[in-house]
Amino acid sequence: MFFLFPNLFLSLCVFKSYKYRIYPTSKQKELIEKHIGCCRFIYNLALETKQLAYSGNKIKLSAFDLINQLPDLKDQCVWLKEVNAQSLTTTINHMGMSYSRFFKKQSGFPAFKRKKEYGSFSIPQSFRIKDNRLIIPKFKEGIEIILHRPITGIIKQCTISKTASGKYFASILCDTGEPMLPKPQIKNKTTIGVDLGIKSFLVTSDGEVVDNPKYLHKAQSKLKYLQRKYSKHKGKRTKQRLALAHEKVANQRRDFLQKTSTKLIRESQTICLEDLNIHGMIKNHHLAGAISDAGWGMFVSMLEYKAEWYGKNILKIGRFEPSSKTCSHCGNINQELTLKDRSWTCSECGTVHDRDENAAINIKNFALKNLSVERRLKSQRELPTLAGAMISETHLE
Repeated sequence: MFFLFPNLFLSLCVFKSYKYRIYPTSKQKELIEKHIGCCRFIYNLALETKQLAYSGNKIKLSAFDLINQLPDLKDQCVWLKEVNAQSLTTTINHMGMSYSRFFKKQSGFPAFKRKKEYGSFSIPQSFRIKDNRLIIPKFKEGIEIILHRPITGIIKQCTISKTASGKYFASILCDTGEPMLPKPQIKNKTTIGVDLGIKSFLVTSDGEVVDNPKYLHKAQSKLKYLQRKYSKHKGKRTKQRLALAHEKVANQRRDFLQKTSTKLIRESQTICLEDLNIHGMIKNHHLAGAISDAGWGMFVSMLEYKAEWYGKNILKIGRFEPSSKTCSHCGNINQELTLKDRSWTCSECGTVHDRDENAAINIKNFALKNLSVERRLKSQRELPTLAGAMISETHLE
């Protein structure tokens, strides 16, 4: 599994994370549980301390201030000395970054972490892999690791995680040393518009349709049976089966999204998307399950970091653009179009439109038009005007 880390862009190198299955012994599992529990305790305590300091004395404690208080805390909570000190430090840094993202309006306010059957902790340094064993602080004998693919680059960080089904994994962040590829020139011929949906997962402006696999919908009968059985008896074996069933659905969805996003990135130089308000859309109880099952947010994230890897462009249009209601031939807007209408005929030019394909074409046209206006204003260094916004794109091939 790969991830892109935006905060590391300044290095102009590609960072990738490789995820491997690990098989700790019973003692190592107990120690991993201690690390997860201590990191959760430190995160919640640091978050509460930061809130109290500001609400009581209007003092903004930084992550560095809280880290300096760890030695005094360990004198009171001796059990914290059983885990790696760097993991506790990293946890406080993560809490500080959550605060920063909130004030930058990139995420919600940091929440306290609940005790769960799963969790993770990070090791920023002092670890290595030797003879198919992951050696990290407090685990001197090493944890058995399955290296199903080679590690490329310089290892920077390791994260140990436990899933709800009881499986353990190690995510190893590496600096591949590969430079960021330059973005190509945006041209009409190498640009596609993508409309995400429920009936069809996506439809492109070229007419390509990718069906929605609906993994959660297909597994509903089994999940409901296991959930009813667990609700009656609360058995550990049934709980394990339920966690495995949910994990299978999540893995199937992730595999589908990875393959679909990679195919789009490889076949197109520029991809145009709509900025969907997914959090607002799932408030509709009739569509919440289907939208969550589709995984639009995860898919867009995959497209964005893969576009950085392979030097491709991602353009987005506003969520209020009438992409479905606008005729892609004459520009007429059909105000009477509803969600149940899968096809419609333009009252001006008589063109019969497939709803999703027409939306994908409009997403592409709107994105290129917005880009044209941005380029023109940037070169002219002037504010937008009504007349200027109507000028069509002429230099895009």
